[in-house]
Amino acid sequence: MGTRRNGAQTTIANRATLSGVGVHSGHAASVTLHPAEADSGIYFYRTNLDDGRDREIPADYRHVSATDLCTTIGVSGASVATIEHLLATLRGMEIDNCMIEVDGPEVPVMDGSAEPFIDAIDQAGIETLAKARRYIKIRKPIRVELGNSFAELLPYEGRRVEIEIDFANPLVGRQRYEADINAETFRRDIGRARTFGFYADVKNLWARGFALGASLDNAIVIADDRIMNPEGLRYTDEFVRHKALDAVGDLALAGAPILGCYRSYRGGHRLNVLAVEAMLADRDAWTMVEMPTRRDSGHADLQAGVGVAAFGPDVS
Repeated sequence: MGTRRNGAQTTIANRATLSGVGVHSGHAASVTLHPAEADSGIYFYRTNLDDGRDREIPADYRHVSATDLCTTIGVSGASVATIEHLLATLRGMEIDNCMIEVDGPEVPVMDGSAEPFIDAIDQAGIETLAKARRYIKIRKPIRVELGNSFAELLPYEGRRVEIEIDFANPLVGRQRYEADINAETFRRDIGRARTFGFYADVKNLWARGFALGASLDNAIVIADDRIMNPEGLRYTDEFVRHKALDAVGDLALAGAPILGCYRSYRGGHRLNVLAVEAMLADRDAWTMVEMPTRRDSGHADLQAGVGVAAFGPDVS
């Protein structure tokens, strides 16, 4: 995310395959990333469908079909769920064009973070293409609200997220995370943050057909009085960082990197997608630009406190 490749579009240099389990379906899942030509964008190629026909599903907000616990996109009977961590990785690692082949209805959750996808892209390599990268530049504030939650896209000379969450559980509580996003800050500060949920919610989610593949190997599980994972947290504020990761992934559904500041309070997948919809629906709120001036910045960690459940419904 940024302009470290002089504003040129990119793709991966070689194919990369990852296999694992779907966190909600509990079924084995495999995903293969393929190089794609300039201006192809990011799109899924859904195989192994019941009718024997493969289908392309663009990574586009207009194809979002569900935002309960994860983000799902689909077209004409074919869908792919839990796309947000992989999309965040592609956007975070500055990959503009990629075909994502998926052999089932869900992207594998891997370890619950973006780290395995980052490692796969590192192994595949990144190829610079002979076409300029285009950005969506925010020109005026856009705000959406859902109950006590809100999200805003604001003009900003860079790519920034400001995420705040607020939970009653004292192990999570209220946390805020702010960062200017580029490939380095994504890899270092956001990519390793895992999805999480509350143990008290698990039985209810199982009954609803969710979290069937969840375990301590792919999620942080929060009990009333402790973190159940024996290794503990990767960051002291891992919960809010994971919400930032989710936001980067959902904002990728805009179809191009967004130059602006995304701010949310008690947000989730639904609110993230609604913000993209509201922004693109207002033609005066944005413009397309090429090769912006580079802005390098680290992140600022504010309060500790944090969280939003991957096992529990988004508060939005």
